[in-house]
Amino acid sequence: MKPILFNFTDGELEKFITDMGQPRFRAKQIREWLNRGAPDFSVMKNLPDALRHDLDAVAQTLPVKIVKKLQSSDGETTKFLLELNDCEQIECVLMRTTYGNSVCVSSQAGCAMGCKFCASTLLGLKRDLTVNEIFSQILVAQWELRCGRDAARERPIRANGDANNGDVSHIVVMGTGEPLQNTENVIGFCERANRDMGIGWRRITISTCGIVPGIHELIAWGRPINLAISLHAPTDELRGQIMPINNKYKLAEVLAAADEFTALHNRQLMIEYILLARKNANGDVELFNCTPEYAEKLSELLRGKNCMVNLIPWNAVDERDFASPSGNAVHRFQDILIKNGIHARIRRERGSDIGSACGQLRLGNKKHAE
Repeated sequence: MKPILFNFTDGELEKFITDMGQPRFRAKQIREWLNRGAPDFSVMKNLPDALRHDLDAVAQTLPVKIVKKLQSSDGETTKFLLELNDCEQIECVLMRTTYGNSVCVSSQAGCAMGCKFCASTLLGLKRDLTVNEIFSQILVAQWELRCGRDAARERPIRANGDANNGDVSHIVVMGTGEPLQNTENVIGFCERANRDMGIGWRRITISTCGIVPGIHELIAWGRPINLAISLHAPTDELRGQIMPINNKYKLAEVLAAADEFTALHNRQLMIEYILLARKNANGDVELFNCTPEYAEKLSELLRGKNCMVNLIPWNAVDERDFASPSGNAVHRFQDILIKNGIHARIRRERGSDIGSACGQLRLGNKKHAE
């Protein structure tokens, strides 16, 4: 395998370059390109052609390479299938919104959580991602944003939070994998994104299906990020049917830990709730976790909490035995929550035409390869 120059320290990079017979200042030039997310050496226009050719033969730039890139028809969402140096694949998604450019990153190659509605877990957990592998996903998105605008300008990447500045402004650790099974590297990634890209803590969100010790690690870490809990059911009995993690950490324990985190930073807790239906023996669609009864139970569970419920109509996965509920059912569920004083919104569907749900592109590419 070719060495990855992004993973080198400055000293290691300088030695690598001088061992090739090049002057030391070339290492600084290359580092600047790496920090901008250069996908290969051909874009490094201030290097001699011969050096770019030689580097391409013996090294690679980032820990990830783009295998596939899909653009939604509305131009707002770009999904990347990325390959790691050991040939494992991950996904990240760039979303251009009215409040800025948000990137959803993966924290693991695969997932061990076994949620019954999700594509990410179908291929199992392969391994954790390193800080550099997570951070490189942001650089891929940043390069995409600047491509054709100022990707080739020699200036460091900074995100100042301006929704119109064309840079990555928000990060969501909500892609493939369970972030709090890889807490050390996820925290290291967040620290680096804050330090090197200037992305504020309040613009970073970490999502978990309910790893209670991991939430306590975030509390000890002490940064005022946003916490999202993938809840998806208002009772332990129902949640246990679709989320095996509930057999280890019950709803009361998960929400108690989440309350402790949000109270520490005075942050609003985000509750992720995928709305699921199923086809019965007659082929008719029946609501699963989004009946009016469950809306009332969810309202009771969350009453008095500083939270916002993000309602997510299910994005179909062929290998899963679920269906999407009707629009009427989705709005009825939201209306009941709002009536009961629960802040609830329906997530705007993004990238459905490119399979933007976690794990769909990776799974599809694996099936095609087989």
